[in-house]
Amino acid sequence: MREPAFWYRPPSWKSHLLRPLGALYGAIAARRLQQEGFDAGIPVFCVGNYHVGGAGKTPTVLALARMLHDLGETTVVLSRGYGGRLHGPVMVDPAKHVAGDVGDEPLMLSQTVPVTVARDRVGGVALARSQGASVIVMDDGFQNPAIAKDASLIVIDGERGLGNGKVFPAGPLRASLSPQLDRTDALIVIGDGSAADKAAAAIVARGRPVLRGHLEPDAAAVARLAGKRVLAFAGIGDPIRFFRTLRASGIEVVRERSFDDHHPFSKSEIEALVAEAKRDALTLVTTEKDLARWRDGACLPASAGDVVPFPVTLEFEEAAALRTFLSGVLFKAREKRFRTHR
Repeated sequence: MREPAFWYRPPSWKSHLLRPLGALYGAIAARRLQQEGFDAGIPVFCVGNYHVGGAGKTPTVLALARMLHDLGETTVVLSRGYGGRLHGPVMVDPAKHVAGDVGDEPLMLSQTVPVTVARDRVGGVALARSQGASVIVMDDGFQNPAIAKDASLIVIDGERGLGNGKVFPAGPLRASLSPQLDRTDALIVIGDGSAADKAAAAIVARGRPVLRGHLEPDAAAVARLAGKRVLAFAGIGDPIRFFRTLRASGIEVVRERSFDDHHPFSKSEIEALVAEAKRDALTLVTTEKDLARWRDGACLPASAGDVVPFPVTLEFEEAAALRTFLSGVLFKAREKRFRTHR
């Protein structure tokens, strides 16, 4: 879906009109947050958002997986597989699956870390453990009570923040903010800006860490696009941030095309973008997530393979603090389970 513009403006008549629905939705979500989940038997880290839409969750999952690997862990990512047709549980195979099977994010993540897709998250845990997982990183699922989390790390964009602060559909929040803050073990603020400061202060007041990071473009992709005029397109939670990142990297963005989050590209849309780029001597560039769906298109024109992916990685300003946090959670989780089962 495409986010309504009024979500990220001061409260308007539209948000006030939808407040009763938001109150009902928020009450149900808050009640679910209180439910006890299934014990996976191994440490579970959940990477989530307070709100619908994008904030940098996928790069965060990758960064955590890398750090856990450095700590000696065998990590498997657990995803619901949004946008995919397979219910699972299934291990994602990038050589066999396409985004239409398992979703764009799991397919992209599987290039780096083992990923299991499962609508039934308990079944996904069983499959992950059968693959030798010592740790599970949940990609989303913060508001879903099916699996007990040893730590929930919430991602906020430093410039967009939480919009008008209202609960869906009056605003972008998935539940009232207070019960979500109470369930947060660490907050990750991505990018500059002060829009996340209020939430960060509330987390600090609860004695929990706030970690900051920045999305760093891939140097090879920047070099490949140097001196070229590009047509940038994206169907992610916040396409504007992608276009802004390109320009900040010194890339000349001549034209932008925005699509809904997780947009499935049709053959005609692909052909139109390819033709426009060819006509005006532009280079097509998009995100890794969009490219995963782009390759789903049937009977692609030969020149469709010329689109340039623009990968980014999340770099933490306080990497040592995050490593200490993860190590502490791992120790406490294993100590707790040892005491319970001895």
